[in-house]
Amino acid sequence: MRLVLMTSARQATTEVLPALGLLAHQVRVVPPELSSLLDGDAGDVVLVDARHDLVSARTLCSLLASTGVAASLVAVLSEGGLVALSADWGVDDVVLDTAGPAEVDARLKWATARRLAATAPADGSEGGVTKAGELVIDEHSYSAKLRGRPLDLTYKEFELLKYLAQHPGRVFSRAQLLQEIWGYDYFGGTRTVDVHVRRLRAKLGTEHEALIGTVRNVGYKLDQQVADATAAANVAAVETGVPLS
Repeated sequence: MRLVLMTSARQATTEVLPALGLLAHQVRVVPPELSSLLDGDAGDVVLVDARHDLVSARTLCSLLASTGVAASLVAVLSEGGLVALSADWGVDDVVLDTAGPAEVDARLKWATARRLAATAPADGSEGGVTKAGELVIDEHSYSAKLRGRPLDLTYKEFELLKYLAQHPGRVFSRAQLLQEIWGYDYFGGTRTVDVHVRRLRAKLGTEHEALIGTVRNVGYKLDQQVADATAAANVAAVETGVPLS
């Protein structure tokens, strides 16, 4: 298993989680900063050193959880730090810094299993059809419709819109989208993503362009709240006999 340990400790592995030294996992140590993972390989599990600075660790974990990092997220805590843990950390599991090899290995596997379950296609994705509000994407026919209106999309525009719609609310960096949609062998820059997002918004139209939200200094997401609000507004308008244009 490939592990990324986010810590500022000098003797990273032996100081943060000594049991890792007794396991056969690959461990890469990076600074505890969001930028350390956005443009690089996050491995299978990201371990965040939360033994001392709980506030900073919670902020980092929350950011990682919201940016669409594919790896499982595990916080390494001291026993006293467990009282500070809450759902808004966004981690898949926690492990005490004093845990033995067997427990550490079990928790890593459990966290990976939880993340795989969590990243399965959203509830709106059934039988190759993904829905987000009034947006309907059909993988079988490679078609997308918005309020019943067909969208004239290129292959990459379709793939980008589909990927965002399958992970509503999750923020992806430009580098992540470039890897997912264009592949690791693509030599173009991340500006390619910006260009395709701009084209997608234009094709969605001014009324629906906010479906693809921008998170400043991070990347893009499909805004589920916008999708739901637009759908609700249209239903209300139809019920009052004044459909939206």
